[in-house]
Amino acid sequence: MSIVKINALTVPEEQRATLEERFASRAGAVEGSDGFEWFELLRPLEGTDRYLVYTRWRSEEDFQAWMEGPMKQAHQRGGQDSGDGERPRPAATGSETWSFEVVQQAAPKK
Repeated sequence: MSIVKINALTVPEEQRATLEERFASRAGAVEGSDGFEWFELLRPLEGTDRYLVYTRWRSEEDFQAWMEGPMKQAHQRGGQDSGDGERPRPAATGSETWSFEVVQQAAPKK
């Protein structure tokens, strides 16, 4: 079965639009990766300032290969400078990654 990685990002209210814009501009960055199955950016509605970045992978090895390859490269060159030679500050003030193994799943009945 697949594995799920959830990155819980603490995002102050004034940075929410920035975070969402940055994710929108990265569209397609992970979708072509071997073993990638699904992505969702979840916006909090109430009671928390944490966004959840949900990805599902065929295996832990596929996720690690993406982390050490395309993701690492994107973050090293990512955050193009703002014209003054400085990279933009992160929109999130904290991050925590959770890992899960899918043990049951269901799809809608057709």
